[in-house]
Amino acid sequence: MPKTISFSRRSVLALSLACAVGTMAGPQQAAQAQPAYPTKPVRLIVPFPPGGGTDILARVIGNKLTETLGQPVVIENRPGAGGNIGVDVVAKSPPDGYTMVIGQTSNLAVNPTLYPDLPYDPQKDLAPISLVADAPLVMVVAANSPFKSLGDVINAAKGKPEDVTFASPGNGTVAHLSGELVQKAANVKFQHIPYKGAAQALTDLMGGQVQIYMSSIPTALAQIKGGKLRALAVTAAKRVPDLPDVPTIAESGYPGFESSTWFGFLVKAGTPEPIIKRLNTDLVRVLQMPEVREKIAAEGATVLSGTPAEFSSFLKEEIVKWGKVVKESGAKVE
Repeated sequence: MPKTISFSRRSVLALSLACAVGTMAGPQQAAQAQPAYPTKPVRLIVPFPPGGGTDILARVIGNKLTETLGQPVVIENRPGAGGNIGVDVVAKSPPDGYTMVIGQTSNLAVNPTLYPDLPYDPQKDLAPISLVADAPLVMVVAANSPFKSLGDVINAAKGKPEDVTFASPGNGTVAHLSGELVQKAANVKFQHIPYKGAAQALTDLMGGQVQIYMSSIPTALAQIKGGKLRALAVTAAKRVPDLPDVPTIAESGYPGFESSTWFGFLVKAGTPEPIIKRLNTDLVRVLQMPEVREKIAAEGATVLSGTPAEFSSFLKEEIVKWGKVVKESGAKVE
């Protein structure tokens, strides 16, 4: 006869507890086995060429993110089509947090209306991390211009409609559309002359071929301080530290006027929430560093930050705002 195997009640209880502990330990061990983000370099796509304001901002922030994330943040310039090519790279990347983009007003808020066949939808294809900076514009004229204030420009435009020539770095740029907002606020019309970038526009401005120009502050600051250009007004809500004697457009008779180029970091939509939270936490931490704030200020910009939800809500409002300006201005892609 086979030998009978018997278990005491205590033995059965001990065996049951051991099985239960083993069952619980499995998922915990599996969870602990999952590598913490990030485990490899993170790409930061800059949708413009090296050396520009967006590129400089990306490198200042990216260098510090490398320290906080513990992995290299590799800058990759992907210019073209008004910033659309670089943004589309991220819109079509895996949703794993290893490809970010520094987007801005033009390619996230203006281009959805300006381009009839934009290859991405900023609100559906991208997940905001945080706004990082805001850079106002400045209206400038040549140093020998008869215009000493924004009021002089408006009065000239009222006296001879469309006789005041207004240059911009291109149709549909934030500079162009900010000029359109000025015209709307003052109920005047300038003659818009679009250029392909700032360099030739500033040369023609100083040479007298055009009368006014809307510029980013870093682009014009050296010529303003060198006495080659006169700054009439800035588009910020408050005066900017680099140009403390230059009034805002709001101060110049148009309360509530504000226009700027803002910048923010985004990843592919569908990126896991814990990764977005980690990136937001590290990004906000970097933006609070004194050395980062000083470098951003030196570029004529102001540090911003916030939650992904705040950036998402802001982007939605900006798309509506700039879409309306694009339609009213009749701006078309060159």
